[in-house]
Amino acid sequence: MGVKIEVFRMMVYLSFPVAMFWISNQAEYFEEYIVKRKREIFPPDEKMHRQALEDFKERMRNRREQKMLRQMGMQSEE
Repeated sequence: MGVKIEVFRMMVYLSFPVAMFWISNQAEYFEEYIVKRKREIFPPDEKMHRQALEDFKERMRNRREQKMLRQMGMQSEE
């Protein structure tokens, strides 16, 4: 009796992780839960939003260049 229980326990201990690994690696599961969740957290970029960010980066770049030019002009006057 004791050996049969130990064999059953060992089968449960080994089959549970294998079953969880098999279930979690199914392509349908991955598509349904993981990819949808990722798209909820990180939505695809909108073109208007992307354009606004690009314009902002360009303005900051121009502002930084103007500041550097002014600093270089002051240094050359000294």
